[in-house]
Amino acid sequence: MNVQQADPLEDVLTLVGTTSHLSVGLVAGGRWALAFPPPTGVKFNAVRRGHCVLTVDGVPEPIELAEGDCFLLVRPRAFTLASEPGVRPVPAPPYFAAATDGVARVGEGEDVVFVGGRFGFGERAQELLLDVLPPVIHVPGRTPEAATVRWALDLIDAELRERPLAATLVAEHLALVMLIHLLRLHLITAGPGGTSGWLAGLTDPIVAPALRAVHARPAHAWTVSELAAVAAVSRSTLAARFKRVVGQGPLEYLTGWRIELAADRLRRGDETVAAIASQVGYGSVSALSNAFKRITGVSPSDYRRWKCEASPSLA
Repeated sequence: MNVQQADPLEDVLTLVGTTSHLSVGLVAGGRWALAFPPPTGVKFNAVRRGHCVLTVDGVPEPIELAEGDCFLLVRPRAFTLASEPGVRPVPAPPYFAAATDGVARVGEGEDVVFVGGRFGFGERAQELLLDVLPPVIHVPGRTPEAATVRWALDLIDAELRERPLAATLVAEHLALVMLIHLLRLHLITAGPGGTSGWLAGLTDPIVAPALRAVHARPAHAWTVSELAAVAAVSRSTLAARFKRVVGQGPLEYLTGWRIELAADRLRRGDETVAAIASQVGYGSVSALSNAFKRITGVSPSDYRRWKCEASPSLA
């Protein structure tokens, strides 16, 4: 069965409204250790020169970071960067508050150089994306697969160093490119338990075609048999595999994604509930309302009113 295929990762990143913000750089030397409070958003750092040790609350083993390595801190957890294990850390915020020319300095010399920042997401990112990722994603820089990450980092470095026109805007867009490459690499290299939910389904040869079909045509009245035909397996095989990998059945996932799309339209525009129902695959307002309330606990109209009251106009 030939059907249009979509990119679920692109769909989710677009829906959750991913943004990036570059922070003050860090230069460190000698024996040093900085303790960081839990960050807002998803923190990232890249080691441009030297090496250090990362420890994260709740992660049992320290992570050795070499030149070119990146990490994403997906959960809001305190973490420490240090020249080596056993160095007593000092609070990081005062050093960043005292930064000059966009660079914070600690210790003596310039043994280690970092570029970093954070990614921000919309309100649905936690459940849709972040909860299906591990607390920390570490991407070694000196591997062939990380070439695109190194390319993005080199360009970010050049923009911040040379400061051409609109340098900050360009660097932050490049950081989004880097995020996508980091997630791609994680999907390729993650072992068992490295991802879960729909994200794990993207690398499963049976589940992935069905997922892409759902995202390509969410308004279609999919049946498990049709999705099984897309995946070229039996109905029972797809149902069991989808449930095991994603954590819910294919039609349950379809309903959830339709409701995410409907909620996004309710938040962003002034389309009628009837128009939204038709766009996401429901034949009537009542059909959408019943599904929406079952999943979110409120009706579409109440959801829109609640969101409008929570985000008043600035005019």
